[in-house]
Amino acid sequence: MQRRYLSLAAAGLTTAMTLSLSACGSSADGGDVTLKLVAADYGDTEANSSQHYWDKLVKDFEKQNPNIKVEVSVYSWKDVDKKVEDMVKSGKAPDMAQIGAYADYAAEGKLYSADQLLSIPVHADFVPALAEAGEYQRIQYGMPFGASTRRLFYNKKLFAEAGITNPPQTWADIAADAAKLKAKGVKMPYALPLGPEETQAETLMWMLSGGGSYTDSIGKYTIDSPQNVKTFEWLKKDLVGPGLTGTDPAKLNRQDAFNAFAAGDVGMLNGHPTLMKQAEAKGIDYGTVELPGPSGKAKATMGVADWMTAFKQNGHRDQVGKFLDFVYNEKNVMDFSGEYGLLPVTTSGSEAMLANSKYAKLHSFLGQLAQAEFYPANKTSWPLVSKTVKAKMGTAVGANGNPAGVLSDIQNTANEADNAGQ
Repeated sequence: MQRRYLSLAAAGLTTAMTLSLSACGSSADGGDVTLKLVAADYGDTEANSSQHYWDKLVKDFEKQNPNIKVEVSVYSWKDVDKKVEDMVKSGKAPDMAQIGAYADYAAEGKLYSADQLLSIPVHADFVPALAEAGEYQRIQYGMPFGASTRRLFYNKKLFAEAGITNPPQTWADIAADAAKLKAKGVKMPYALPLGPEETQAETLMWMLSGGGSYTDSIGKYTIDSPQNVKTFEWLKKDLVGPGLTGTDPAKLNRQDAFNAFAAGDVGMLNGHPTLMKQAEAKGIDYGTVELPGPSGKAKATMGVADWMTAFKQNGHRDQVGKFLDFVYNEKNVMDFSGEYGLLPVTTSGSEAMLANSKYAKLHSFLGQLAQAEFYPANKTSWPLVSKTVKAKMGTAVGANGNPAGVLSDIQNTANEADNAGQ
């Protein structure tokens, strides 16, 4: 697949004189146009709000394209998807939305596909795994914007104090190390955030760790597979049962777990690149390793991507395509990735990051991206399934939990939603 995308890029470069405009369609170019973009905020303070990133990018774009104005409205992640949903329902869809899902809008025929918008070189530059994750019925509607992978973080100081010389490589190592950390009085030897904030992520990481996933190779839900049942039975019996998580996983949210790690109260947890900056700000000496599995490293790690979408309603296909070509040039991709500790979504950006020692701590996360597995965001049933996982999964590993029963309940919900969407 890598070779296929690189060859497309080469073809695009050699034929740019004749084909670069063909992807953009033939909407009228007369007069000034104002595009509206709704975007998510990746910052955690006003000082580093994504609004600053977009303001600078738009200013640079408008200098080169005086007939195209771009208005950007930035919302928090807890609000942005609902904001766009309300706009679409009221008949006032934005020209572009940078959000968490795309399949529903694609299924309703509301979106331009990527090849209708982007020039060939830009379209071919997406990391292949991310481009594929943005497909609905084999056509790419979701253009990846921010990406990350997951690794196991561990506190080096706490490990040393507990006499642990090497980071865990297997589940047995995790349990044994967590027991040593608990004996030394560590509050959360292993933080297991299965609270409602991002349960679907922690769940997928453990599914992959145990050789399972939400779906199989053809996209059928496999939530209650034997591998997944075995994984959550192990968590209940070997990690939560002996008190090695320090708290009820169903009540622990991801950000609270991250905060506890940054405070020095967590020995180990699964995390993404933004945890590095948070830990370093608090002086935590940490290391990261690939997710452990039952007998060695996991078959894959979880990848996460957020999506840029373009709505057909206002008909500004040419102008949107021109703006997105600018958004995805190497400089802008690198500026965004560097500012927010995320992985570049383009091959050119990935190569630039790997070549720059400034980003050395991101290299291990980036090296996992090509083989990472993503949420089944191409399924219109996924939002309901994700919501159900958030509501139920934490109970599976509790004192009275029944992993097989909970996974079966979620599987039934997924099957019904999948069948209803066909």
